[in-house]
Amino acid sequence: MSAPGPAMTAWHDDVLARTEALCGTGSFTLEGPDDVVVPSAGLCRLLGLPWPAAPQPIGSATWLHPRERPLLARLWAHAEPGVPFEFCHGLVRADGDVLPVLQHAVLHEAAGALRRGTAVLRDLRAQQAAQQRLQLAEHAHPTTGLPNRRWLLQELDVEVDAAAWRGHGFALVSIEVPRIAELAGSMGFAAADALARSLAQRLRDACTARERAAQVDGAEFAVVLAHDEAAGREPLARRAQALREVLEAAVPLGAVEVCPSVRIGIARFPGDGVSSAQVLQAAQRARGEAAARLGCAFHDAQAAVRHVQALSLEADLRHALAQGELTLCFEPQAALHSGDITGVAALPRWQPPGHAEWPREVFLPVAERSGLMGPLGDWMIRQACAQAARWPWGGTATEWRLSLPLSPVQFQVGDVVATLSAALRDSGLKPAQLRLAVTEAALLHDEPRVLATLQRLRQMGIEVALAGFGAGLSGLGRLREWPVDALHLDASFVASLGDTANAESAAASLAHTLVHLGHSLRLSVLAEGVSRPGELTALASAGCDTVQGPLFHGPLPADEAAAMLARRERLAPELTTSHPRQRTLLLVDDEPSMLSALRRLFRRDGYRVLTAGSGAEGLELMATTDVDVIVSDQRMPGMAGVDFLRKAKERWPETIRMTLSGFTDLQTIIDAVNEGAVFKFLVKPWDDERLRDHVAQAFRQKELADENRRLNQLLARAGVEQAQLARRLSGLLNASEAPADERRPSCPMDALPVPVLGLDPHGLLAYLNADAQQRLPELAACLGGVLPPAWQALGLPAEQADTVQMPLDGLGLRALQRPWREGGHSRGTWVFLLPESFAA
Repeated sequence: MSAPGPAMTAWHDDVLARTEALCGTGSFTLEGPDDVVVPSAGLCRLLGLPWPAAPQPIGSATWLHPRERPLLARLWAHAEPGVPFEFCHGLVRADGDVLPVLQHAVLHEAAGALRRGTAVLRDLRAQQAAQQRLQLAEHAHPTTGLPNRRWLLQELDVEVDAAAWRGHGFALVSIEVPRIAELAGSMGFAAADALARSLAQRLRDACTARERAAQVDGAEFAVVLAHDEAAGREPLARRAQALREVLEAAVPLGAVEVCPSVRIGIARFPGDGVSSAQVLQAAQRARGEAAARLGCAFHDAQAAVRHVQALSLEADLRHALAQGELTLCFEPQAALHSGDITGVAALPRWQPPGHAEWPREVFLPVAERSGLMGPLGDWMIRQACAQAARWPWGGTATEWRLSLPLSPVQFQVGDVVATLSAALRDSGLKPAQLRLAVTEAALLHDEPRVLATLQRLRQMGIEVALAGFGAGLSGLGRLREWPVDALHLDASFVASLGDTANAESAAASLAHTLVHLGHSLRLSVLAEGVSRPGELTALASAGCDTVQGPLFHGPLPADEAAAMLARRERLAPELTTSHPRQRTLLLVDDEPSMLSALRRLFRRDGYRVLTAGSGAEGLELMATTDVDVIVSDQRMPGMAGVDFLRKAKERWPETIRMTLSGFTDLQTIIDAVNEGAVFKFLVKPWDDERLRDHVAQAFRQKELADENRRLNQLLARAGVEQAQLARRLSGLLNASEAPADERRPSCPMDALPVPVLGLDPHGLLAYLNADAQQRLPELAACLGGVLPPAWQALGLPAEQADTVQMPLDGLGLRALQRPWREGGHSRGTWVFLLPESFAA
């Protein structure tokens, strides 16, 4: 084959130049035993050299980087003919810049003078720029440009590896800004992004050269700090507080200023984690604990354990709901004035098979946080109503009420009115037999809707109680506006009553205030968690209406609660306010001989005489026993008589207090008399008869005060009952004034042109359609009661009613009965009164 002519060579060179220009590449040929390279026009263009360029051995080519020439020469020298190879290296341009290229090469011939090779070099600048942009996008948050979570974890991995040779660890500060998410929901994502960018810039400016900031998520930032474990927590706490102050400064957004609040969690390597992921998780868990610790908290291993336990408990609770492991127990409520049961509180109980029972205060908060409170609350309503419908209710069916606690979550995730209406309809329970216990927390979210819901429930005839009152902050100013019928004093507040270690506290006075507040608003008052006689004494003195707690009865299974109601159990008579009390006298003296003499003196008067050898012993005795009159010596070691009587007055102001003393402490006693701590000052040695007269007079004064207090409490209780009756009457009037089609639920039986009766499972007349009310007025008068004697043969059990037909003499009708079922539950029997010819 002949060699190509000059024209063909020129054509090949032109095609090669055009191709290289189009692809942004260059090439060269390698020839001869010295591996001389001849650059193409495209390669000269990449190098910024004129073409043609002089051929050069590859080992000394000036456009190759000096450090790379020996490597390229060896690669070509050892290349295998016919086997392509490639590698990256740099080219030195005419202006001195280094151009990164990828060389694709192949050696065609390897023999002596015939040695030939070809290489194509591709410019990598555009590819490397694209890779850098991709890496930047992969490791930067799109909103703020701060490094993102992926970068942070990689950086923490580097810190973990470096900690071994550096000799000390590092710390990670996790920062959450809840206001970013709040703005996204209220003002839109643009405002949230603007706030995030402003805070990101603040972090950049605040970080030192040894600190690195990142944005983990939309509302979460992080800062990596150098930290020596030997320095302790204090430097980290100061740095975290400084970052917090920087971030919480007001941020201008348009015409408004936003003041973001932050929560900060701090974790340290290696104490809180041995990998990047563990350190980040530890800081985030610590941040979750920060709200209760002024916005900043260090990682706590126990908190992590609690978190894992809560997750495990949530999974177990979800399984328990699905498998029906939860049951209900019932705690009775008793009236303090009579001792009668006025209500039964339904409480959830969870005891997994083979395990101990979980306390309610442990699993109920988990249910609220995890979204399980909605289905759990609905289950409680249905189950409690169905159970209570089977219990003895007495003659009026309103002797006591079923008390159901409602979680705030139930108002947010469900339709409380619909759930309760369905439960009442399915169980047959009346609205007047229910009381709902609602906490103030239910009003914190969407208050207008919750108030409207409570109003609808009250209009149905259901009582509403404000539970947890007295614990934390209470909205006293708005209490009269809330649609409630009762106050439930929280168990934590009740526990402070009767506490002998806290005898001089104002808990008893506060109890009087809260009870008086409830009565002044015409609300009944119930105290939860009453477990000690001292608590009951303080509540009775304050005029509390009802008590609930272990002192009367703890939570009972459903069958035991039913048996208790059937027995009509009552609070022990001696615990009620109506029980006549024996006059009780407390004698306090540190000398046993004096106590013996006084005890003998007053024994003839029929008093119940108690003795104490010191003021502290007297306070402890009064915490568990009702005392009417106190006679105390003045000069006692540890606590003087007037000091003891002052403490007794603070805790039990209704007692009558007297002191026995000589004239040596006259001024102290006069001061105590003037301030009301001492009713009478008696001088030692005393005259027996005069002392007896003074004590008898003290008892008469105490009984007069007790009678006045009893009458006031009766008056307050009558006011509460009157207000409750007025509210029920108002609800009935509202219902009666509503249009007939609103008062009476729609039923398909109304459209039938024949009389239709509905009988409940007990044979009572529960329904008449429009045709029956018009044609059978004698039955309309019995609606809600028993059938007239001539009709009582209709009351057959529903399961027998499929085939029963009976003639009704004189009416030309025949009764056809069918089961009445709704929602899968039996409601009784339908009775269709059909013409005899049709029925046959």
